[in-house]
Amino acid sequence: MKYSIIVPVFNRPDEVDELLESLCSQTLKDFEVVIVEDGSKKPCKDVCDKYAGILDLHYYYKDNSGPGKSRNYGVERAHGDYVIILDSDVVVPEGYLENINSQLATRNSQLAAFGGPDASHPSFTPVQKAISYSMTSFFTTGGIRGGKKKLDKFYPRSFNMGIRRDVYLQLGGFSKMRFGEDIDFSYRIVEAGYQPQLFPDAWVWHKRRTDFRKFFRQVYNSGIARINLEKRHPGTMKLVHLLPTVFTVGVIGLILISAIGRVLMHYDDVHRWFWLCAVPWLPIILYSLIILIDSSIRNKSLKVGLLSIPAAFVQLMGYGLGFIESWWKRCVMKKDEFTAFEKNFYK
Repeated sequence: MKYSIIVPVFNRPDEVDELLESLCSQTLKDFEVVIVEDGSKKPCKDVCDKYAGILDLHYYYKDNSGPGKSRNYGVERAHGDYVIILDSDVVVPEGYLENINSQLATRNSQLAAFGGPDASHPSFTPVQKAISYSMTSFFTTGGIRGGKKKLDKFYPRSFNMGIRRDVYLQLGGFSKMRFGEDIDFSYRIVEAGYQPQLFPDAWVWHKRRTDFRKFFRQVYNSGIARINLEKRHPGTMKLVHLLPTVFTVGVIGLILISAIGRVLMHYDDVHRWFWLCAVPWLPIILYSLIILIDSSIRNKSLKVGLLSIPAAFVQLMGYGLGFIESWWKRCVMKKDEFTAFEKNFYK
């Protein structure tokens, strides 16, 4: 068997149903699917039973240990030459595996690791499309989330990641990290002498979060993970990783300056201090207009364009605030990775 698709699941039976349905339509059939239920209170066993006679499907239930350890659990029970890691909230087009197979054949059959980008499906809600835009746009992430144009080297992400099974086992798989564990693994793959390759046409539809509150928590934890990753892999932090924090500090600073101007307008001459109140908002408004125009064009929807403005600010400032917290705890307070974030990372 050539491919084993590994999917960790936590309380998302509906998403698993959509993913398995899309896997049934694959033009290449030489694969198995390993579902690892990570201590869910809403298990997907009944959903998996629907596809038992259609897919080569293996379902396992285990106590909660986080996505990384659950992937390792699945790989240990897999049989494919390559393991493909997917998140439960993705859907794959029918030619997904066929594209990976052809890429491996034309590039290098011994390629150790690869990955592909993600995209927004037309059926996604406007909020999901806006969140997808904020995670993939050049104006937010610099395009480093798997597209062709990047400001950083390509490192596969766990929503769409492939690796030779022998290399996976050699490196010990994913670490104990609950956030940033996929980047940590990608760094270790590179440090071991392998170079992951981008397969730009092996893309998946990625739902991501369904509302801004959940999205904020996701990117906040990603900001925390960035410092932890730098501590584990010194020198991997690039300028692009600092931009959300610069953006966050800049926005907060502009708002504070405007607030000072408003106070001065109240206690002093209005016309004298109006500029101090108004001018700081100009960069924020200009950036919002750029997001509105670009997203509206890309998504062909003014509504998605409007929603992309708060999505972009949540993405950048959520990440930036998490980064600042992690910097304070890890770099200033000198706490180690586990004690600094034991409550929400390693419980």
